[in-house]
Amino acid sequence: CPVRGPGPCPSQCPSQVTAEQLRARGNALFQAGDHGAALAAYTEALSLSDAAPERAVLHRNRAACYLKLEDYTRAEADATKAIEADGRDVKALFRRSQALQQLGRLDQAVSDLQRCVSLEPRNKAFQEALRALGSSMHEKMKAMSCTDSKVEQMFQILLDLDEKDADKKQKAAQNLIVLAREEAGAEKIFQSDGVRLLVQLLDTAKAELMLAALRTLVGLCSGHRSRTAAILAELGAPRLAAVLGVEHEQVSLAACNLLHVMFDSLKEGLQKDFRRKEDAVVLDSSRDLKLLIKHLLELLVLEGASAHGRDNALNLLIKVVPRKSPKETNNSLSLWVIDQGLKKILEVGSTVCGSLGSLPVSENSRMSTSVLLSKLYEDLKCDAERENFHRLCEDYVRSWFEGHELPGKLRAIQTVSCLLQGPSDAGNRVLELEGIMDSVLSLCASVSEAHQLVAVEALIHAADKAKRASFITANGVNLLKEIYKHSERDSIRIRALVGLCKLGSAGGTDFSMKQFAEGSTMKLAKQCRKWLCNEAIDAGTRRWAVEGLAYLTFDADVKEEFVEDKAAMQAMFHLAKSEDRSVLYAVASTLVNCTNSYDHEEPDPQMLELAKYAKQHIPEQHPKDKPEFVRRRVRKLLTAGVVSALACMVKSENPALTSSCRELISRVFLALVEEAEDRGGVVAQGGGKALIPLSLEGTEVGQTKAAQALAKITITSNPEMAFPGERIYEVVRPLVSLLHLQRTGLENFEGLMALTNLAGISERLRQKILKERAVPMIEGYMFEEHELIRLAATECMCNMAMSKEVQEMFLAEDSDRLKLMVLYSGEEDEKLRRAASGTLAMLTALHPPICKRIPQVTVHWLEILQALLLSPSAELQHRGAVVVMNMMAAAREVAEQLIASEMLEILSVLAKDKDKP
Repeated sequence: CPVRGPGPCPSQCPSQVTAEQLRARGNALFQAGDHGAALAAYTEALSLSDAAPERAVLHRNRAACYLKLEDYTRAEADATKAIEADGRDVKALFRRSQALQQLGRLDQAVSDLQRCVSLEPRNKAFQEALRALGSSMHEKMKAMSCTDSKVEQMFQILLDLDEKDADKKQKAAQNLIVLAREEAGAEKIFQSDGVRLLVQLLDTAKAELMLAALRTLVGLCSGHRSRTAAILAELGAPRLAAVLGVEHEQVSLAACNLLHVMFDSLKEGLQKDFRRKEDAVVLDSSRDLKLLIKHLLELLVLEGASAHGRDNALNLLIKVVPRKSPKETNNSLSLWVIDQGLKKILEVGSTVCGSLGSLPVSENSRMSTSVLLSKLYEDLKCDAERENFHRLCEDYVRSWFEGHELPGKLRAIQTVSCLLQGPSDAGNRVLELEGIMDSVLSLCASVSEAHQLVAVEALIHAADKAKRASFITANGVNLLKEIYKHSERDSIRIRALVGLCKLGSAGGTDFSMKQFAEGSTMKLAKQCRKWLCNEAIDAGTRRWAVEGLAYLTFDADVKEEFVEDKAAMQAMFHLAKSEDRSVLYAVASTLVNCTNSYDHEEPDPQMLELAKYAKQHIPEQHPKDKPEFVRRRVRKLLTAGVVSALACMVKSENPALTSSCRELISRVFLALVEEAEDRGGVVAQGGGKALIPLSLEGTEVGQTKAAQALAKITITSNPEMAFPGERIYEVVRPLVSLLHLQRTGLENFEGLMALTNLAGISERLRQKILKERAVPMIEGYMFEEHELIRLAATECMCNMAMSKEVQEMFLAEDSDRLKLMVLYSGEEDEKLRRAASGTLAMLTALHPPICKRIPQVTVHWLEILQALLLSPSAELQHRGAVVVMNMMAAAREVAEQLIASEMLEILSVLAKDKDKP
């Protein structure tokens, strides 16, 4: 209840609460859609109850909660306990049949439904459910009968060495993959000695057969822990790692996908095959997981492994080793990987391309290594764990730096670069080791292009870090200028330029703090744009031009020139869509700067005066960073095709698309949809689709920015056109997240407005909003002091009131929901009155019992209805008339109360008004 009187909360006095009271509380919570809290109330009631009939009811109610929470095993167990107490309990029988159906035990579900029909032969719901289930079973039996021969036939075609018909083989492979996606087909393949035959296909070393085998195995392993464990035992981790490391890129990617599915199944498998025999089978998933990870780590340093195989292994480790959320307390897998494999990971990060005996790596390998190192470091929980990480990194760098001459120093410096791009704390620690920085500066002047590249990149990454920036400004700027002016190699000059860009942007957006002479920043930016547009230079080198712009675009003059250069913008967007994904962060940073979508707070005027008085530095905004300039830049970016570039960046499955990179992209999208007239174009170019994954994964700030962008689109566009098909249902969760208390008032308001639009579309969408537990939050905002938020919440509740569950909530005991709606119908704010009286009109029409309750909730009900009818607003009069008509029709005693008042005279006058038909 949003309003509570003085005195302690009942939940704080458990000794005074009876089982009956707890059951009533559970019923109210269940009706309100809070199924978790209802379950807790029923469970507590069970602990206080000894009477068998009462315990049976509580078990039956808990079964209903578990069904809503999609915990079907527990739903079945509780329903069974209720049936054991009373075999004629049709509600318990029906709930058990629903649970059994979800668990795949259709024959038992049918038996329970038949019992329900025999007990209540006229119940149409039971008859319809039995008919649907019978049809489902028939289809399943039909499918199973013809699957046996199909499986055998497909394997015969694929393993027949004399079969020359390529189309026939391709069709057999495709059929096998499709069959494995269905549970019945997957189980049949598994039971028909299919795993051994799939191993034979893998061992043929023919790409098309290997792909068919790997994709079929994905279907067999998906969401099935015991089957995955059996397949892993049959194939063996060494064979899987070897397939991952093959030269054929598609085969390696398919093996990566299979391993990812196996990891997921071993960690969170549904154990479908155990049914109710879980205790009879014990699987040591942690042993299997570590075995797979051990072979992935060994693959990283295997000389015969392909570059993309190594990248896929890194990507897998990023996805499966670190904890998904800080709420998970167990980080033992990360600790194990650090102890067993950190040096192997650093081997990839320290590889100098082109050097003698170096591992095959791609342009993305070092970035993937940095991301993995960063994820592992972030997963550590205490100083002792972090200190161990630092020690291992320092030992590794020293092992190369000391006693290995020049090649060893290069490997050590490359490791420093890799760490600075990932866990920068570890990178800074290593950078401070004796001799490292001196070697970096001396190698910058090397005559060897490869050596110079390694050193200049290390200097650039070190320039990012506040600890080193002053040292590098003093010692490295002149060196970088010399390299930039006199080097004959563009690959070196462009990197030196980026180093100068980083140092030149140290003042950030503060117009009064410029590191270089007037005009120098513009010259650097012009050269960056020139290199960016030069297609004769390879993409790996041109991405450094974007790195430079990412820093230089802190300057508003640079932003203005960049958005005027359409060729440079499109060249950058083209790079963002290329295979070199390491450019993503730089592109996103540049766009954040151009759209001013970074966080900036307006300084407190009083603090400014104090700062002036104390002669402290006061940040200044560039005149070209004012709103009208930002709006113009956004329009130019939209015209140049920024949305399609961002959508392409979001599709990337590469580790370079980190949580912080996602956040930057979300910020840009939010800036792009700021103006209502731009939103249609953003949706048309794929922006709406791209925002959904951004709102569900990444940093909390990034998810919120993406959700707010989705809300803006949903408010002003037709949601069914902006998010066609099933996509519209995916938008609900991000919008509900905007209602959380830690969000800003504007985010709350826009979330409510967007949900209002969705709730008015269909019952299925309203059910999705209910399932996301949004209704209690919407109710909470109906008490908000801010009038616009209060109005938005009331309008949202008006549309939600079309759902039966919400209508029932207005009848719940000890609830002020209905009272609040009646009182709001008498408020001075006309918009609020319109929303509240509209809700009453809908509730009284759809749920007549509410009509009887209205006179009971407040003594002012009659004067509020009369005021609606006497309002100068025709809309309010109409709503009032509908409510009165519904109440007159609902119950004789209510009608008598209405007629006993002045209502008849008011209605008679309104009935004669010809201007308001």
